[in-house]
Amino acid sequence: PPGQVATLILPADVSWSEGASPAAPPILPPLVPPAGERIEAVCRALRGAGNAAILLGGRALREPGLMAAARVASATGARLICEVFPARFERGAGLPSVERLAYVPELASTQLAGLTHLILADAKSPVTFFAYPGKDSDLVPSGCDVLELAEPAGDPVAALEAVASAIGSGSVDGLLSPARRPQAPTGALTGDSVCQAIGAVLPEGAIISDEAQTSGVKLAAATAGAPRHDLLALTGGAIGQGLPVAVGAAIACPDRPVLALVADGSSLYTIQSLWTMAREGLDVTVVIFNNRSYGILNVELSRVGARAAGPKARAQLDLGDPDVDFVSLARGFGIPASQADSGEDLVAALRVAFARPGPHLVEVVIPTMFTPGQLRAMPYALGALGKLPRPLAAALKRRLYP
Repeated sequence: PPGQVATLILPADVSWSEGASPAAPPILPPLVPPAGERIEAVCRALRGAGNAAILLGGRALREPGLMAAARVASATGARLICEVFPARFERGAGLPSVERLAYVPELASTQLAGLTHLILADAKSPVTFFAYPGKDSDLVPSGCDVLELAEPAGDPVAALEAVASAIGSGSVDGLLSPARRPQAPTGALTGDSVCQAIGAVLPEGAIISDEAQTSGVKLAAATAGAPRHDLLALTGGAIGQGLPVAVGAAIACPDRPVLALVADGSSLYTIQSLWTMAREGLDVTVVIFNNRSYGILNVELSRVGARAAGPKARAQLDLGDPDVDFVSLARGFGIPASQADSGEDLVAALRVAFARPGPHLVEVVIPTMFTPGQLRAMPYALGALGKLPRPLAAALKRRLYP
């Protein structure tokens, strides 16, 4: 640690030369133990006046790190926030409730407003996902001190536990997510009701590969009290990673159900992953959020000021005419598939998919998240957030991005 890209360059004759013997397992260097001065600095910040938050990422987002962070939060009142796109996030009933930093910069700035101390636990100091005209890319509020709890090659879990021991922790019961599920949806489907259906039936031990960027905004709220599960989020702007990540998760954990949440646009980058799922008999349930549009790219275009596009330009992000038939595509790759047209259909399809091992695909045709008028108004509405009283801005953020 920390994880990084490793490149192996081999000569061409490796293809026809005699094979070598397998290498011995690598001896990994031990994690750097928490430094006393870092622990002391964090404890001083947490004991002092002002508002503090702990930004969790990486190894700190698994149960030992989450529980240690909850002990610290219980003793100090510090808020627990996780990265926008966590690599692996253990969630569900009985684990600490952690708010995820919003993807939209104005909403993220609202979350972080008023902080005087931001403590990084295996996370980087937050910046915006893209650069935007006339906006600061640094999300840390002015006057907020940023403290790194552990070195990049350090042990963030041991560091959190050391802080909890040094500062004296109380009960974490009030910080744990209670076991609860949303009511199964009925009637016409939207992105929100699809998330509601997932929360209603998600099985114990599921692994979610989440690429539902716009339509899946309510997923976190809908699954907070679901049975324990892992969430694998985006690694950046890698459109199309949802299906391959689901393949990897299913191969790594063949005894656990995998749920891939992808969209019509993103899935088409790596649709051949369906064939791999069928060939290997992987236990993956794929839900295609089909709104006939590149929703996230439409949002980003409006954010950078490209709002006066004509019909030909808008058509570049339109995925209709002809509509893609994902049910036929999946069946062509050898995967059982169906289209859900209502909440009742979707819940029934998900129950069948989770009950029967092997790959399944469910297509849900939903309306676009934002109308053209809302997209045009979005930059102005978001720009006004910073001018609102902090409690009102925070309430609006929770409603838009719970």
